[in-house]
Formats: sequence, C-alpha cells, structure tokens
Amino acid sequence: MGTLVTLHLPPGSPIAEQPWVITIGSLDDLEEWEPIVCGPYEHQHALALARAVVSDDDLMAVVEPMLPLDGVDAIRREIDLARAAAEGTAAEDPAAEDFAKLTPQEYPGAPPEPAEVHSGWRRIAGKLTA
Repeated sequence: MGTLVTLHLPPGSPIAEQPWVITIGSLDDLEEWEPIVCGPYEHQHALALARAVVSDDDLMAVVEPMLPLDGVDAIRREIDLARAAAEGTAAEDPAAEDFAKLTPQEYPGAPPEPAEVHSGWRRIAGKLTA
C-alpha cells in the first residue's frame, strides 16, 4: 500500500475549485525512476485517481492545486506571498482562522471513468478561459 499526500482544506475553500495535479513517484529510494505529473483534474477526481493508484502499490502520490497564473508578474506576486508567509510577515489571512475548524476530510469514492475526467477537463478549460 502506498501513500497519498494532499492539503487538508477547510470546508468551502476556494482552492478546491482550482485545477489539481497528481505527482506519482517511488515510495522508497530502491526504485530509481523520475516521478510523473499528471492532470489537471478537478479536486475530487484527483484524489480518487491518486488513491486508486497507490492503494495496491508502493508508490507516493502528491495531490496539489495548480495555480493558473497568466504571466511573470503574477508568478512573482505568488512567490512574494509565499516568501512573506514563510517569514511570518504576511498580512493576517482571514482564511487562516478556518484551519482551526477543520473537519475530517471526505474521501472520494471510486475513481472517475475516463468520460468523467474528460468532462472535468472541459469544466476546467471553461474556468481558465472565462
């Protein structure tokens, strides 16, 4: 059995609406191969697919949001925010209070069929191009 690593989001988090990617790699150092990154997926699809892949194999899957940033300035702003947060100088984030109220995360059911993933891609594309 493998390992699934992801963010624990507070209920209603807008991050869940972002596209998500799955990085799958070896669980230990005995296997030497480059991890693969796949996606984008909708949040629940990514979780279900990753869980199904690692459920019977010694693999690690990391499920994380993708930030669809549209240029160098947007990327630099995100880097600045991440650095400021790491230094503890970021302005108080009202969403940070939500993390104190975390509830157990719902685990998805069976992995989506390819047609469901394709529908998810169409929804993601619609959000990104709106």
